[in-house]
Amino acid sequence: MNVDELKKAVFEGNIPQVQNIVKALLEEGNNPLDILNNGLISAMEAIGIRFKNNEIYVPEVLMAARAMKEGLNIVKPLLSAGEIGKKGCIVIGTVKGDLHDIGKNIVAIMLEGAGYRVIDLGVDAAPEKFLSAVVENNAGVVALSALLTTTMPAMQTTVTLLKEQGPDNLKIMIGGAPVTKEYSNEIGSDGYSDDAGSAVDTARELLLSMGYK
Repeated sequence: MNVDELKKAVFEGNIPQVQNIVKALLEEGNNPLDILNNGLISAMEAIGIRFKNNEIYVPEVLMAARAMKEGLNIVKPLLSAGEIGKKGCIVIGTVKGDLHDIGKNIVAIMLEGAGYRVIDLGVDAAPEKFLSAVVENNAGVVALSALLTTTMPAMQTTVTLLKEQGPDNLKIMIGGAPVTKEYSNEIGSDGYSDDAGSAVDTARELLLSMGYK
């Protein structure tokens, strides 16, 4: 068994095969961190590129993500907490008053697949909920989603609260159908993306700027 076989199984969304390969690799003495980085995360990074290039679509991403998570569940107990969170923690959620979550869920999956620790607050998340999650989890980045123009003011309120009461080095990124780069600049967020693939790139750039690897 090797990591290329593992990546292929993740691409195909083949959960039993992913589980079997991960177990076999561990039995053969492979380093759990190598299995995570070179197999599971590497596969999801490739999935992200394909998704960004419109070579695959949401169903394929979800299938691959489920397979990747099952592999991660086997490897995670063998890793230290420091190894899991070394790349940084991201809090994500849909802002208060907005119940849409499909786009937000895909971004969360892609971020987790890229190796970040992700705290998903779900939908209709109040500004205070974002702030509490940031403090409790020592998050480096907050990702806010809105799908309705009527909930964009809640996004601005959340950004304002986080800027005023959050950690000094906290980075905020926003996205969603009605959101634009101009709006991001207007409300003072640090990053903007218009699709899940670029959201991962944006989060990576923000965390790298803070010293994460």
